[in-house]
Amino acid sequence: MKLEKTKISPYLNSPISVLFREEPFFQAPFHSHPELELVYVKESFGKRIIGNSVTNFESGDMVFLGSDIPHVWLNDEIYYQNINKLKAKAIVVYFNKDIFGTAFYELKEAKKINSLFENAKKGLAITGKTNKLIAKKLEQLVEKQNFEVILGLFEILSILSETSDVNFINTESYTTNLDSYKKDRLTDVYQYIKENYKKEISLDEVAQIANLTPTSFCRMFKSKTKKNFIEYLNEIRISNACKQLIETDMSISEIAYNCGYKTVSNFNKLFKKNTGNTPKGYKNKIAE
Repeated sequence: MKLEKTKISPYLNSPISVLFREEPFFQAPFHSHPELELVYVKESFGKRIIGNSVTNFESGDMVFLGSDIPHVWLNDEIYYQNINKLKAKAIVVYFNKDIFGTAFYELKEAKKINSLFENAKKGLAITGKTNKLIAKKLEQLVEKQNFEVILGLFEILSILSETSDVNFINTESYTTNLDSYKKDRLTDVYQYIKENYKKEISLDEVAQIANLTPTSFCRMFKSKTKKNFIEYLNEIRISNACKQLIETDMSISEIAYNCGYKTVSNFNKLFKKNTGNTPKGYKNKIAE
């Protein structure tokens, strides 16, 4: 199985992301990424591959993975037979270790967190009462926003750093064979969009970054993200607009132009489509 090396943070436009996923079956390929990952399978069954370990998984399965551990969840064959009642549901948390900064990890109070992250390089299966407790915390975390997400993540990491309800998935940290993987063609595209969303970005431009024809790029992008390129670009722009509405005193027109929109009317239309609120309504709601 060919390993695909990718990055999650540029794609999701955030160093911390909490996602609820509901799909006919888990669709991610065998891959690795620098972000740490906490996965709680709410509903599904099959086999999971983590590093050198191949194990059955079922509803309730929960793992915490360190940076760059190859992994994939493969549903049983019945999931691929278009049986509508079967769903693959999971809550997934991604975060980049670097967000806390070097000074944080040098604190004596962070000693257990450092040990947790070191142990996570082997992959950790979370069991027992801790599994049930963190499952509840994750259900709550999905509903949180802004700084509450960070607080919720810290609480979960604190619980994991103290518990004995964990088992190593691999006997040693996984070392990647540099000849056995391919790079995700879209990783550089995500990064480019993140850094250049303020200006006009053409389809030809990003296709060239991925070293694909525009037609092939559109097909690959849709396959991997389940949305077309323009939809994704607008999501990134609106996400940054939300951030600027919260953190700055810029006018709505200034934010619109600063996020790559040529007209305020188009910005307002797309903002409401993506958030359910007008920019003004969103800002007022946050201020409540």
